[in-house]
Amino acid sequence: MRYETINVGEALPEQVHRPSYVQLFRYSAATWNSHRIHYDAAYAQVEGYPDVLVQSHLHGAFLTRLCTDWMGSSGRLVSLSLQVKRFATPANTLTCRGRVTGKEIVDGEGRVTVAIEEVRDDGEVCAPGEAVIGFPV
Repeated sequence: MRYETINVGEALPEQVHRPSYVQLFRYSAATWNSHRIHYDAAYAQVEGYPDVLVQSHLHGAFLTRLCTDWMGSSGRLVSLSLQVKRFATPANTLTCRGRVTGKEIVDGEGRVTVAIEEVRDDGEVCAPGEAVIGFPV
């Protein structure tokens, strides 16, 4: 990927994720997240949720992967911000997508701004955000 070949309005290739119970359990273990809503379905229902929930940081990891896969080894993730607005469960398919919204040269580096979002299979946006990716010029 080269800065010169990137165009404002360009879409990043979508990525689809289908979180599983095992993935959520392992992610909780790896991140020391002991909140039972992420691995105990009966407890999640007591809290008012239909099933165990995808961790906020896993939503972020999916969106980070969208950006790092797209930028390849030539890019540098300068910043990534997101806000988790909707929950997701293992019953949901999550689609991560992005679109280039800006380009500028900053301190000799080509900076590309990308609007990113993770969308549930019912069309609800779980996590909107923005990434800035640097490329050599």
